[in-house]
Amino acid sequence: MSARRAPRRRTRRRRSKKQQEQQLLLLLGAAASLFALALAVVQWLLTHRVVLIVLSTLAVLAVYTWWTTRTERAKWERVAAQRLRYLLPQLDALHHRQFEHAIRDLMLRDGCSDALQVGGAGDNGADVKATDPFGRRWVIQCKHRRGGPVGSPVGTPDLHVLNGTARQLHGADVVVLVTNGRFSAPCAPLAESQKLHLVDRHVLSEWAGGSRPLWELLQRLPPPRKPSALS
Repeated sequence: MSARRAPRRRTRRRRSKKQQEQQLLLLLGAAASLFALALAVVQWLLTHRVVLIVLSTLAVLAVYTWWTTRTERAKWERVAAQRLRYLLPQLDALHHRQFEHAIRDLMLRDGCSDALQVGGAGDNGADVKATDPFGRRWVIQCKHRRGGPVGSPVGTPDLHVLNGTARQLHGADVVVLVTNGRFSAPCAPLAESQKLHLVDRHVLSEWAGGSRPLWELLQRLPPPRKPSALS
């Protein structure tokens, strides 16, 4: 029985090899046809140089138009970002994750081009990171309260977490805890002793609704890391 099956296996292998050779020949034929077509197009364009010049001009104009449109769009996006304003009722109505994005957008508005929202699981106390125009690295933790001023106050445990991670894990120069609500009484002395910055509802209102950057509203900030046009 095994002696009778052997020729069939050889026949199948020969057919398979033959099919592979046929497929290879078809691919080579298709590649050769495409090459010949491309060569014919190039030769035709070289013969009709006016068409080549027109097509090249149209290609340059298309690239120029695309680049100009992109540049203008970026310019107007920057202008729109600089005009960003928030009122406290708007901030109160946000979801806590939207509140983090709003704080990021305010840092972008003020010239922190690398501002990122990083809050989420495993954020180690950082919700927003940014570098200001003076080279200082900001790490911001956001505490949103649905009730605003009547919501539960932000307490010292949140400050302890932020103080333990912001500089050691995130390399912060400026450590900020911002809320649309209020802080408990022990927060202010703890923040002062640990060189942390509290942004309560009053400061947030002035920052979000005005045109002054946050570093002009806070005191005792570390010196700039690099010269800046704003310094």
